[in-house]
Order: sequence, then C-alpha cells, then structure tokens
Amino acid sequence: MPAPQIKIPATYMRGGTSKGVFFRLQDLPERAREPGPARDALLMRVIGSPDPYGKQTDGMGGATSSTSKVVILSKSSRPGHDVDYLFGQVAIDSAFVDWSGNCGNLSAAVGPFAIAAGLVDASRVPAEGACTVRIWQANIGKTIVAHVPMADGQVQETGDFELDGVTFPAAEVPLEFLDPAEEGEGGAMFPTGRVVDQLDVPGVGTFAATLINAGIPTIFLNAAELGYTGTELQPVINGDAAALARFETIRAWGAVRMGLIRDVAEAATRQHTPKVAFVAPPQEYVASSGKPVRAADIDLLVRALSMGKLHHAMMGTAAVAIGTAAAIPGTLVNMAAGGGERSAVRFGHPSGLLRVGAEARQVDGPAGPQWQVTKALMSRSARVLMEGWVRVPGDCF
Repeated sequence: MPAPQIKIPATYMRGGTSKGVFFRLQDLPERAREPGPARDALLMRVIGSPDPYGKQTDGMGGATSSTSKVVILSKSSRPGHDVDYLFGQVAIDSAFVDWSGNCGNLSAAVGPFAIAAGLVDASRVPAEGACTVRIWQANIGKTIVAHVPMADGQVQETGDFELDGVTFPAAEVPLEFLDPAEEGEGGAMFPTGRVVDQLDVPGVGTFAATLINAGIPTIFLNAAELGYTGTELQPVINGDAAALARFETIRAWGAVRMGLIRDVAEAATRQHTPKVAFVAPPQEYVASSGKPVRAADIDLLVRALSMGKLHHAMMGTAAVAIGTAAAIPGTLVNMAAGGGERSAVRFGHPSGLLRVGAEARQVDGPAGPQWQVTKALMSRSARVLMEGWVRVPGDCF
C-alpha cells in the first residue's frame, strides 16, 4: 500500500526576481531537520525534482533556476542575529540540492518571513517604520541586515517600489550585505591575489577574467572576448547549446583556478557556484519586457548565467559581486564602468537596470595594501504568494 501524503507548514514567497518555498526548521519532519539525504529528498519532492521533462509539473518549482529554490529559517543562537537562513538551490532535471551559496534575491524575503513566522523577538518589531532584521546566512557564514517596512504591526508588502524583472511594484526592502568577501574555501576576495587573470580554458581559449569571492564566487569575463555585445537576452544564449557548453567549461576551469574544486569533473556536483558573467561598456538596448534602456542611464552592461542558463534578470548575490568588483579599480567590472573609484553602479541586465553600492577601502595586509569591502547595498522587494501547507508522499524521504 503506498504511503499517504503528509503536509508540512510552508510559505511560497517571491523575493526580488526569485521565488521559493520557505520553511521554519521546527516545522520540518524530524528526519529532515538535520542536513543529509533525507532533507534533500524531501525538498526535491516539494519542488518536483528530478524531472526529466524539465517542467517540475509535480511540485512547486517553476522550471527555472530562479524558481527552483528552498529556504529553511530558524531562530538564531548566534549573538547579534535574529534568524539563521539556509538556502538550497534545487536542480531541475537531476537529483541534487546545492547548498554551496546564498540567494541574494530571496534574502529580501527572509526578514518579512521571519517577522511573520515569529522568529524575531516581538520586542524588536515596531508597529510602524522599519524593522531591522539581523540575518546569519548559514551557507556562506555572512551577515545580512534587512530593513523591513512595517505598518500597523504587520509587514508592509505593497508599495510603489519598482524592480526590473518583476511585473508589479511592491514595498522596498533595503539590504546590507556586511563584509561580503568570502573567507572560506575560496580564501581571499581575489583568490589568485590579482584583480585580473588570464584564464586558460583547454579547448575553448584564454580569457581575461576577474575571479572574485564576494556575495557569491563569480567569474567575470569581457563580452567582446566571447563574441558578444553585452546586450544579449535569454533566447540568444539559452537557445545556443554550444554556447552553454562553452560557458560550463569556462565555469569549471574557473572554479579550479579559484580553489573551489580540485578537478573540473567536480563542477557537476557544484552547479550553483561559481557564477559566470560577462560585462561590456554601456550601450542602448531593449529589455525583455520591451522597455528601452538608454546608455546614459547605466554605467555598464552585465549578463550572468545561473545553473547553466542565462538569468532573466540578475541574481542578487551576483549583484553584490558586481557592486564589489566595480568599487575596486582595475577589475573588468570596474573598467567596463569607466574605471576609477566608485561607491555605486547602475548596470543593465536582460530585464532592465539595477543599482548596487559598495563601500571599499584599502587596508594594510601581509603583502602590502589590499582592498577590503565592508558593505554592499541594494534594494529588493518581497511578497507572500501563498501560505499554508505543502504535501508530499510520506515515503519520499
């Protein structure tokens, strides 16, 4: 006799240009409260993966990297923090949940969910104004501060803040990513010690590359070296199987160069990171919505790939990497934006434009002066789409 379905409290939320299923750790079945195969199996079944058809029809996923995501939150035991935030990127057509990085877009939904779910001490939640939620991002060991708008004691979700890549306006949620440079497996912000490297990719070519650990490990390339203008939309890249294979090869060799993996064969088990992005100086183009983007309104163009496909807008963590790299003279991002020191950039992506800021300074290091970024800043919005329970077969995990 097949096992009956079980139901698990969950909330389906949009954060930035992503969507995901949010859980409180305490609401998960006991076997799934600890990391491991049982948790992964449960979350894959919730999302509808692995799906050889690539549609996730039998789950909550939306068949794109931006909508195949899960979040687990719990009260934080870490001093100075309200909530622990764990993010899982669920593969669509393979049995895999990647826990190696953060989702910057869904970070905007963490604060609102945490307040509504009772994970933030009530004494810290104002009836009006903004509630400051101190988030420990458990995947990468970093602090995020969300400023969540409140009205009449409730999270304010509606508003007039517009975000390219999201159809309807909502309330603005400013985010601060503190000390965003990676200190873990990839080492320093620039793991090779240089702001620009020559990346040799056997069978593909040699490319100038900025390899940076900030927000999320990212490989920045020049669009022109790849044969692109930087104005490309999704169909141009995602409809070209050879181009996608080339980007994946570049990503694998870049991951080795950054010290994230030891051999290119390991890249298949680390699909979420690093990201690959290409940059170009500003020029006019028409966004995927039909909205014209003027060269005068942006500092540079950026296109980024996520989970093997060109992203429809921009990953929030990659935006942190963009803002960080733009603030440091000599990186490919900085040079595409015109060079020099800057505290913020406006960049054009497939859905429109986005502004991101970063506070950078030079400090004395063991090998002399080095760049340090203390904070990256950007605004997103978030909204509850559905709340209640998700149901899965009781024997799926």
